[in-house]
Amino acid sequence: MAQSVEQVLSNMYQAKAEGADVVEIRLDCINNFQPGKDLEIILTKKPLPVLIVYRPKWAGGLYEGDEHKRLEALHLAEDLGADYVDFELKVASNILGKQYSSHQSGTRFIVSCNLDCETPSEEDLGYLVSRMQATGADIIKLVFSVNDITEIARIFQLLSHCQVPIIAYSVGERGFVSQLLSPKFNGALVYGSLKGTPVSGLPTVESLRQTYKVGHINADTKVFGLISKPVGHSKGPILHNPTFRHVNYNGIYVPMFVDDLKKFFSTYSSPDFAGFSVGFPYKEAVMKFCDEVHPLAQAIAAVNTIIRRPSDGKLIGYNTDCEASITAIEDAIKERGYKNGTASFGSPLAGRMFVLAGAGGAGRALAFGAKSRGARVVIFDIDFARPFEDILNFQPEKGAILANATPLGMHPNTDRVPVSEETLRDYQLVFDAVYTPRKTRLLKDAEAAGAIIVSGVEMFLRQAIGQFNLFTGKEGKCLLIFL
Repeated sequence: MAQSVEQVLSNMYQAKAEGADVVEIRLDCINNFQPGKDLEIILTKKPLPVLIVYRPKWAGGLYEGDEHKRLEALHLAEDLGADYVDFELKVASNILGKQYSSHQSGTRFIVSCNLDCETPSEEDLGYLVSRMQATGADIIKLVFSVNDITEIARIFQLLSHCQVPIIAYSVGERGFVSQLLSPKFNGALVYGSLKGTPVSGLPTVESLRQTYKVGHINADTKVFGLISKPVGHSKGPILHNPTFRHVNYNGIYVPMFVDDLKKFFSTYSSPDFAGFSVGFPYKEAVMKFCDEVHPLAQAIAAVNTIIRRPSDGKLIGYNTDCEASITAIEDAIKERGYKNGTASFGSPLAGRMFVLAGAGGAGRALAFGAKSRGARVVIFDIDFARPFEDILNFQPEKGAILANATPLGMHPNTDRVPVSEETLRDYQLVFDAVYTPRKTRLLKDAEAAGAIIVSGVEMFLRQAIGQFNLFTGKEGKCLLIFL
């Protein structure tokens, strides 16, 4: 979408270096575009195959000029050797039939349709695809704008059953997974953005190649993902995907922006969707959608991992947060050489005051784990006897432990902290379940006050090892090697 021919050429070379196979060029974005001169430069100097698009305003593009001249430019692109040329469905029926009668070039024609409204029903989608196929297109392209991740299931079904090569995906954060899983369902192309030039709702070419390895995805690839809202902060993909490959497990881990748990689980019920991590705000609510819940997760009343049991397809809920968070805190205390005089051979948490901010899914795991180690747990939450706002003025015992299990301090609201700076000097250790950024404002302030600090990254890594074991049935210690 560069605004000059020079920048188009520069971006094409960048795309090639980042691992793209094809570059889509939007002619309508080029300032003062001159078809004869500019197309010849672009197509003569192209370093890799190109897909030419000249999108008019009525189809969501920028071109507002004469329609006949726009179509002439697309025909010229074919004459000059463009690998792919995109025509909108509205004009394709009148063009491609005539074009094919004298079609001598190696150019392949794409017929596209952008659907701004609600995702059509299966019946309406079938009718639309039939119309697009009837134009004689080599490839058809449908771009959706979904309001819920469950609508993407229709896209996957369309990809799987279409009789001609098809590109189909959704834009926006809720549609992000449609790009990543397109190869599993036989999509013809996956779109990615250039590094340094982000496009909302699209993965980068680099992440498609390095993190997700889309070239290795096939029909047998098992899908795992994080169920959360929001989901963009997740580091799960950069941790789980390389580990799957390291142990030769055919799986992919993707972010899943979920609005409605009931709709989600009823829609994605096939064995292809083999397991899930569960994030904010669903760790408690998700329990009622599990067919079985592990006793530890039952006791905590929160689930952060779900496995679809291969033998019967039932959803089994687990909690790997509890041990992950508590052992991270215990190990940090031990590493500093601190001992609890009353329990020098047991947990360093025994007998200590453990102040907890937040009693959601992560908070429940922390509270259960701390209490199981003999700590005296004090909880501040909007639904508890101690209101959350009271933690600001709470005076802890010297040597107490503070654990933040709220989203406060998470990117992009990184300046927010749950407690006052004045009380931080009384805590021996401060733990923050937030891991984006790695060192939150709370941890920075606590460190300045002299406390031991434990990042949410420590908990994240440890709980991920447990999840990896559940996802694959393999040993997960190699997760630490990658990071």
